Amino acid sequence: MRIVTPSEVAVQTQNKYLGVLVAAKFARYVNEFPRDRSVDWEEKLTTRALQELVAGNLKYRMVRRRRQDG
Repeated sequence: MRIVTPSEVAVQTQNKYLGVLVAAKFARYVNEFPRDRSVDWEEKLTTRALQELVAGNLKYRMVRRRRQDG
């Protein structure tokens, strides 16, 4: 298993915190799909998502939150 460092994540995103958020969101998205039970998963989804992010395979965009007046 390859270890992904915070500096590697920061290269693909603006900072390491944003990278972790993007990878976590992608892992949650992938987790919603049905899995093939015959395949043995070696890695956790979050680890796989971080590796995809570092490899440059994930595209993301920032969306400004709307301010709720109330």
